[in-house]
Amino acid sequence: MAGCCHDDHCHSETLPNSRQWRRALWIALAVNTAMFLAEIALGIAAVSASLQADAIDFLGDAANYTISLGVAGMAVSWRAWAALVKGWSLGLLGAAVLLSTAWHAYAGTLPKAETMGVVGVLALLANGGIALMLYRFRASEANMRSVWICSRNDAIGNLAVLAAAAGVFGSGAAWPDLIVATIMATLGVRGGWQIVRQARSELLTTAHDDT
Repeated sequence: MAGCCHDDHCHSETLPNSRQWRRALWIALAVNTAMFLAEIALGIAAVSASLQADAIDFLGDAANYTISLGVAGMAVSWRAWAALVKGWSLGLLGAAVLLSTAWHAYAGTLPKAETMGVVGVLALLANGGIALMLYRFRASEANMRSVWICSRNDAIGNLAVLAAAAGVFGSGAAWPDLIVATIMATLGVRGGWQIVRQARSELLTTAHDDT
């Protein structure tokens, strides 16, 4: 069947220390670092909660890719611990976004819809490319799956940012930006919980196997 993989070569591509996995992580790390620097500056300039939330996502992902590169090839328990750290960090970043969004709502700031739209398109292209590149690793162990979850959530978030830009432009109000930032934060907390749950399961399995 086309698209199915049954030989040893295909299986080796999805191993935690494979050349394909490391190369994908390096590319994703470079893209996320560049996008964080660009988006945080433009998000502040545009006074957009959703752009700033997306920039924090890029920063969190860059850190996660760095951790994944560091534990590639290590024992399952170490990779599970790394995934656990990433899961909690993703949840905390989501909470930080919620606090930032609440502040923007209190301050009554109005974001610049044009800047949001341009940056949203660039971010979608970046995250969409990364998500496609990491798609084949989505069903692997917790550490590798956590990378896929982050990239998937980011691509969804970028679509939401574009919707927020259209909403701000059409309504002349900040509420679409605030709603999208809240949704993105919720996705972050939910994705973090998914990662933590699988990582804890793998740690329990590893501890049981060692006894």
